[in-house]
Parts: sequence; structure tokens; C-alpha cells
Amino acid sequence: MNRILWQFALTAALAAGAAGCSHHAHLRHAAAAPPGQAIGNPLFIPIADHEIVWDQVVDEVDDYFKISREERVRVVGNVLTEGRVETYPIAGATFLEPWRKDSAAPYERMFSTLQSVRRHAVVRVAPAEGGYSVEVAVFKELEDVSRPEHSTVGETVLRHDGSLVRVELDAETTPVTLGWIPQGRDAAMEQRIISGLSARFAGLQPPAAVPNFRVPHP
Repeated sequence: MNRILWQFALTAALAAGAAGCSHHAHLRHAAAAPPGQAIGNPLFIPIADHEIVWDQVVDEVDDYFKISREERVRVVGNVLTEGRVETYPIAGATFLEPWRKDSAAPYERMFSTLQSVRRHAVVRVAPAEGGYSVEVAVFKELEDVSRPEHSTVGETVLRHDGSLVRVELDAETTPVTLGWIPQGRDAAMEQRIISGLSARFAGLQPPAAVPNFRVPHP
């Protein structure tokens, strides 16, 4: 019980400092949308040059996650293909890591401090009439372990009912990860990335004419 109270006291004490550090990270997002106003996801970008759009999207996603795979937007014949960015799962940023930005909301940072959480992102860049549609999806997962850390449940217990007990010298001493439990999408993290993309393209003027590429329709 004392350990739990100590964790809450520590995270509460660090909350103010983390909020101050994260304030500067949000300055460049201020131009994207007024505070408290959500930006549409997918985000429409009225830029015709797919190279510019792709480079900015990858650079923004790389600020939060490590990219595992890129499928760039390409021109095949006279058709623009859809691009896709996937990232590696990473452990959620805690209150002890204010320099990391993959936990957007204070609740998410608190949750990542007290639980084993990881996130990964999938971003789609689809050609649209007059530009591109960028959809950001951030997925959150909770670690599924065999037993709580430091718990004695499941340890070898001597029995006195006549049953044969085999004592293994290499018995597990730490919880074993059984897998990861999906927790849905992290809307706050998605909004942070979308806001950053909106701010990046806010100063770019759309071209007078869109190149004569055919946009595939679903």
C-alpha cells in the first residue's frame, strides 16, 4: 500500500514539471487549431506535390515514433498510389520522461507511468481531388503478464498431501509477458500528430493547378 501511495505522490509532484516541458513542444502546433477544437482526421492537404507531402508526413511521425516501414506515394503509369507509414511499438512515455512526446494527454502519461503500455501508429496518405487525405491511427496496447510484479502468487509452494513436487532450479522469478491486450485507439495522440501536420502545411500555398494525375476511386 505504501508503494502505491509513494507512486501517486511522485507522479503528482512531477506533473507540474512535465506540463511545463511539454508546453514548449506544443508551441508550433498552436497555429493549427484553436485550443480545445479538434481537427478532422483524415486531414485534407491541398498540396499537389506528393514528394513534399510525403516528406512532411514522415518527418512529423518520426518526432513521436520510430518508423518500421514506408510505402511512398508513387506515380504508376498515370495513377497515384496510396502511401502508408507504419511504426514500431514503443513503451508509453511516463512522468519520469518529460522529453518524450508519445503520451499526449496527462491521463495517458499517468496511465503509462502506472501500467505497462505501448503504442504504435499507422498513417495513410491517399490521393484526393486537389490534394491528399492523411489519416492517422494510433493504437494502444496493455501488457498481459502471468502475474503481478513482486507477487508471490504462482511461485513454487511445498505441498504436504503426499504429491510429488519437482523443484526447478531455473523457475521464473519475474512475470512473463503473455501478450498485449488491445486498448483501442489513442485519440489524443492522433490529434497531436494531425495538429502538427496542419501547422506544417498552414504556410504552404496550394499550387494554381494540380498535375494531371488520375486519382483512383474506391
